[in-house]
Amino acid sequence: MTAPFLHLPPTDRVLSSRTGWTRAHWEATADRLLDALVPYATPGFAQYRLPGRASWSGVVSDGLEGYARSFLMASCRIAGARGEVDPELIERYARGLATGTDPASDEAWPRLTDCSQQMVEAASIAVGLHETRPWIWDRLDTKVQERVVDWFSGFVGGRTWDNNWRLFQVVSEQFLASVGAPYSRSDIESGLDRIEDWYVGDGWYTDGDGRNFDYYIGWAMHLYPLLWSRMAGPEEDGGRTEVYRQRLSRFLEDYPQFFGSDGAPVHQGRSLTYRFAALAPVWMGALADCTPLAPGLTRRLASGTLRHFVERGAPDERGLLTLGWYDTFLPSTQPYSGPASPYWASKGFLGLLLPADHPVWTQRELPLPIEESDQYTALPAPGWLLHGTRHDGIVRLVNHGSDHNPPAAADDAPQAGEEDPHYARLGYSTATAPESAPHAMARTVDNHLALLAPDGTPSRRRRIHPLRCEGNIASSWYAAELPGDERAYRIETTSVLHGPWEIRVHRVEAPEGVLLREGGHAVAHGERPFASSGPGWALARTADGLTSAVVALHGWDTETGAAAGGPPSAGETAAAGGTSADGETAEPRETAHGSGVARDVQSNAYGPHSAIPYLRGSRHPGGRSVHVSLIALSRDTVHPQALRTSVGVRAVGADAVVLTFLDGTTVEV
Repeated sequence: MTAPFLHLPPTDRVLSSRTGWTRAHWEATADRLLDALVPYATPGFAQYRLPGRASWSGVVSDGLEGYARSFLMASCRIAGARGEVDPELIERYARGLATGTDPASDEAWPRLTDCSQQMVEAASIAVGLHETRPWIWDRLDTKVQERVVDWFSGFVGGRTWDNNWRLFQVVSEQFLASVGAPYSRSDIESGLDRIEDWYVGDGWYTDGDGRNFDYYIGWAMHLYPLLWSRMAGPEEDGGRTEVYRQRLSRFLEDYPQFFGSDGAPVHQGRSLTYRFAALAPVWMGALADCTPLAPGLTRRLASGTLRHFVERGAPDERGLLTLGWYDTFLPSTQPYSGPASPYWASKGFLGLLLPADHPVWTQRELPLPIEESDQYTALPAPGWLLHGTRHDGIVRLVNHGSDHNPPAAADDAPQAGEEDPHYARLGYSTATAPESAPHAMARTVDNHLALLAPDGTPSRRRRIHPLRCEGNIASSWYAAELPGDERAYRIETTSVLHGPWEIRVHRVEAPEGVLLREGGHAVAHGERPFASSGPGWALARTADGLTSAVVALHGWDTETGAAAGGPPSAGETAAAGGTSADGETAEPRETAHGSGVARDVQSNAYGPHSAIPYLRGSRHPGGRSVHVSLIALSRDTVHPQALRTSVGVRAVGADAVVLTFLDGTTVEV
């Protein structure tokens, strides 16, 4: 249920039959979030120093972050109400501007220097000042305006990181231009020109060079160019605005597919602590009048997502957004995230800039696509398949294209780069998160096919090489490296979606004697998940009925249950034989192949107890092999033994298999 301390108005099931939320709910939530920050403000309101882990930029930068990001939310609230808000809200942020830009103040903001965190925060302040100009900027003392301009001037001719940061410089210098201050047209044009290098089609950008696909595409790459155009106006946009509108419109055609029926976004990528900032492109589509989404669908999507987080602890009982997903969970954050970083969620309130009589607020809610039918969406640009099932409302993302690593020198280059669990996994969803604590990452079980070295070290899926993405099929390969072995081994995976299931077909090159292991989705809960396994299958189920299962269909040599080889890896439960009452193996055997459930604690953003079903094959004979498995994530009851007979697998030579489903469909991989 919605947290009572938010003091929300009654739900309206006539206007909003799906969520019950109206504009009044959004305003009340914004007010609570902003009021909750006041106890943490410095005396001059230039900084908000929130409790929590500091970022690598230090306490002063973190305090500025608290001001800037919350000011973005406040600006939406002020401008959307045409200034008819509590006067103290306007006064707080106006006073903070005067204090923060005063070099003699103890609360003075750090100067803008090349690639400094202040650049990020300055962009939020610039947007906020533009949107609230009649109520804040125009009423500032001339000396304060001059100090603000002087602070922003650190951008002019400065250097930013070569990714979405280029756009922070663009909007900040455009603000300078809008108030008649010195700025560099070259900085603005070069920043806007640079993002053209990253546009990959179908509404998708990559965030900088490489295959960097995540929510930054919506809340940065699409957002800031159109915020810039709101500042620049049609006289200065050089025709760019229409291009940005067309691209955002195309992006939004598929974007609702990323949200489950409960409002949850797919849990993938970095900076997930921004939470409902994922709504930024949805609102910007309406603001720029370029959305393909009906007004009632826009509000249904947005209200459903905001309500989803509010009902699950974000904000918390203090009214604060913490570093995590629902509650505090630091492994899902990055070192640059400070205690106020989550307030980039302010971007999720851009809809308040729309007037109260806009159709988005007045038309009746419409259902999400997943509420009407099962959904299958291929996104070739990022290399993703989206798969939503109406009966349980879960959306799954099958990843064959985003790895967040620098571009390779050549297509066949070895791994290089790092493995990030929020990019490297084969699958993500709206109901699960990857195992992201350091000790869990060392094992890399969930949604990964690994070669296991003799000491248990798994190969890493660092660089992803896309091969195909169309219809309900996608494929890619990665170079598997093992300690002490100079060779990299090619592991090629094709995912086939059918009904509610994902079938994975792996073509594996491996040295003689290594083990092969594949994990399904990690499920997590406040209570310890149930686990069960048997020859050729494993299953984990949470107390609220979310089930993850992995089933061997071909090539895993699990039918005989013969025992041989070394012990299971630490934290795993081998289950070539029977299971105990709670699903654990009564006496773990030293098996070279079989199935089991890996457990962990405090490693998953969805709950303190997590469990991952997995398969492990017999020792590899060396050379090339083919392995086929079925991956299930469902709120239905799952019967793995029955699923083993639901897909026929026939090998065709050494390099292909034919899958035959019960409805007669056949797919050759």
